[in-house]
Amino acid sequence: MARKQDAYYFDNFIACAEESCQAASLLRKVLGDFKPQELEKYLEEIHEIEHRADGKKHEMLDRLAKEFIPPIEREDIVELSQNIDTMTDQVEDVLMRIYMGNVQEIELDALEMTDVVIQCCEKVRDLLKAFSDFRHSKEMKNRIIEINDLEETSDRLFMKSMRKLHTECSDPLHIIVWREIYIYLERCADACEHVADTVESVVMKNS
Repeated sequence: MARKQDAYYFDNFIACAEESCQAASLLRKVLGDFKPQELEKYLEEIHEIEHRADGKKHEMLDRLAKEFIPPIEREDIVELSQNIDTMTDQVEDVLMRIYMGNVQEIELDALEMTDVVIQCCEKVRDLLKAFSDFRHSKEMKNRIIEINDLEETSDRLFMKSMRKLHTECSDPLHIIVWREIYIYLERCADACEHVADTVESVVMKNS
């Protein structure tokens, strides 16, 4: 178990990942009951989540700058915190693309991809809950594998969605807009996998 004075960092990782989960859930809510006229309101809401996550990250980095002996290497804390923050940023980016592309109707493939993003974020949060006890945890390896599997699922859905878009749609503007949205949805899963990879690297270095 992490030393009491070190728990702050591990708790902060979890709290930041929780913001990602909230952002992904909000995105799914918006897409599942899509009302284009309310997009600006939801953009403000998801930006507030992203702002909170940024605040948590910067607070931790400020503390790290004054820390004598952090629980893991400083560069690992910085990399992990930035990667977790990217998860939330990528989810916000999806909604921004929907707004900027003036989308009026949501493709079913986007809902399926968003469901995977939610699972990815939740699995990352679960992984980080076990992280403080990484020297003894028997769950971490399986959780990392689960995140990698979900990222592969996202890749398959991305390819399926892109092929469908280019073979069944004849509107060039529609293709351009949705191509970008699918790319950003896939990046959400990539961001989650990057967090898992960083955690795995830290565990390897400290085991």
